[in-house]
Parts: sequence; C-alpha cells; structure tokens
Amino acid sequence: MRLRVSLFLTLLISPFVRTSYAQPSKAPYPPSGAITDVSFDWSTHTSKAPGSDNWPTTWSDDGHLYAAWGDGGGFGGTNKRGRSSLGIARIEGDAETYRGFNVWGGHEPETQQKSKVIGKSYGLICVEGVLYMWVGLFRPNSTPFDEVRLAHSLDKGHTWKFCDWSFTRADRVMIPTFLNFGRDNAGARDQYVYSYLIRYQSEEGPDNYEDKVPWLQCQRPGLIDLARVPKTGVLDRSKWEFFCGSNTDGSPKWTSQLQERKPVFEDSNGVGWCISVSHNGRLRRYILASEHTETHRGNLGIHDAPEPWGPWSTCYYAKGWGDNQIPKNTFYWSFVNKWLSTDGTDFVMVFTGRKENDSWNTVHGKFHRPESR
Repeated sequence: MRLRVSLFLTLLISPFVRTSYAQPSKAPYPPSGAITDVSFDWSTHTSKAPGSDNWPTTWSDDGHLYAAWGDGGGFGGTNKRGRSSLGIARIEGDAETYRGFNVWGGHEPETQQKSKVIGKSYGLICVEGVLYMWVGLFRPNSTPFDEVRLAHSLDKGHTWKFCDWSFTRADRVMIPTFLNFGRDNAGARDQYVYSYLIRYQSEEGPDNYEDKVPWLQCQRPGLIDLARVPKTGVLDRSKWEFFCGSNTDGSPKWTSQLQERKPVFEDSNGVGWCISVSHNGRLRRYILASEHTETHRGNLGIHDAPEPWGPWSTCYYAKGWGDNQIPKNTFYWSFVNKWLSTDGTDFVMVFTGRKENDSWNTVHGKFHRPESR
C-alpha cells in the first residue's frame, strides 16, 4: 500500500502524478493485498447543492440513486433557500451527466409531505423496492446522539414512516450506516440486511477544527459494531442480531443482545461519527471509509475485507485528503456502486465537508490491483 494519493491528469506525457499529503498516523490494519493504492482524478470533480451536506446514497430498483442530505435546500437550493434539516433526493443518469431532483424536503420538492424531521442520516438502502433510512434525531436543548431511529418509504422517498423502537445514547450507538450491494441490493451475500453501528464514546475530545461544533468529534477509541436482520423483517426489532465474536473456524457468532456485541473494526486513532460501507462485487471486497485522528480535516481511511466482519486491511490512510485541490475540511465519503466500472476498479466517490465542501461532491478514481502496479 502506498500512503500517497495519485491524481489522474489528462496529460499524454504522464497520466499519473503522485502528490504527497500530510503523513498519517499509523494505520490500524496491514496493507491490503487486493487493493494496493487508491487514486483520484480531480479534473472530474463536480460540486452541486451548495449548503447541503452528508449524502449517503443507495441504488434503487428503479435504476436511480437516492440520497439523504442535511441542513440545506438540496439540488437547486442553497444553505437558506429550501433549507431542511433532512431531505431526500433522486439522482438520475450516468456518472458524467447525472441530475439531482429533490423528492422530500428542500427547494421545490416533488412531495407535498413537508420534511419536519430534525435529524441527520448517513445510512440509506433499497431492498425489494423499499427504502430504509437510519436517522439520528436531534431535539432542541437535548444532549447529542440521544436517539437513532429507523424509517422506511414505500413510495421512493415521498413519504416516510418511523419505527416505534430506537437505539439510544445509553446503548452507545450513534448514526449507523447500511452495507450496500448492487441495484436494489442485488448481489447480497445472503438473506440478511447488514448495518454498521459506530460505538458512541463521547462528544468531548481534542478535535480542534475551524468553526468547531463542540459535540462533533472522532470517537476514540474507534469501535464499529455489526448488526444484521433478515430482509423480510427489517422493521422488527426482535429480528436484529449483533456480531459477538468468531467461532474456531472463523465463522461469525451472533447474539440478540446488544450489550453482548463485539466490534468488527477498531482504530485507536479514532473513527468518524459517520462512515460508509459498500460491497464491490467485481473485486469481491467490502469497502469501509471513515475519518480518523480528527474530524473535519480530510483525514480519510479506506479499508477492505473479504467479509462484512473482516479481517480488514488498509487501502489508503492519510491526513488532508484533497490537499492542493480542495480545502481540507471533508468528513464523509462513499462509493457509488451504480457508477463502478465493469471490472470494479474505476469508481465515483461522493463526498462532503464543511464550508467550501458543504455540498454534494463527486470525483472519479481508481482502485489499483496488484497486477496493475
């Protein structure tokens, strides 16, 4: 693994130019043998929906992407115009010519049901035509990360219904994400839907980024748990199970008791308060993207594994991702399976951040395989 990022440039004399970023903390896992490097083509960078951040995405059965944003007007909106705490958008088209449309919330949405939810999402998935969304709910004058609740939509995001159960701060669960496979979750490894749960540690810490939000910190030590539920019972709390270790043959053990869970991913440098995980079917790897060390600094770690529970390795781990291209204030990244190349090596990453990067952003890139070095 190289701890440097490559920039694709459309120059005949040298299509790849290596640019050093700030030296990272020590990566939590050994170098990947499947993905030896990750590079980005900044000439493809596109930014839309200024003022709206977050943007977890899923590939729906109708062929479109659906995404959730926070604190803005979505596509066609601004930080003030159409501002919603939480909104849903549909993204149509290919990676070069896509267009975004606000479905629920934001500027001129398609639905008449107004988005009055005060919260944020970093987990969205489509399974058998149903959209499911994890929402971290926020209440005025309350402590942060009090409650995470699951919602679902039967009409492609136009209306949402929340479950009557939730994970709470006392459960030490914050802002889960779904493991996304292909279109309508095609290619899933089994009949389960998987979610990764960031283990809540504290809203206090040494993070000292510009315009600091006091309670947004990398979680230290960084622990990520894994949950699963049969795809026919996603809304039923009694159906959920949690990873609790491995058998002697390496197969996972599961428990219905949340307090018995054990992490599948650990980073002593910390993990972000939002993460993404997707399966690259062509490479047969699970890809996890998270912050480390300090939030809102572009401190990006990309890790891969052969199974949802590991064992993990490191594809890329550095500070100041995007330096000399964009301000170093990004905090969330995800890979769009709809826009993967047929061999799984060329990707499109969606990312967001604060201030100048407080928007929907895409950039093309490449996973480098051992034989391509």
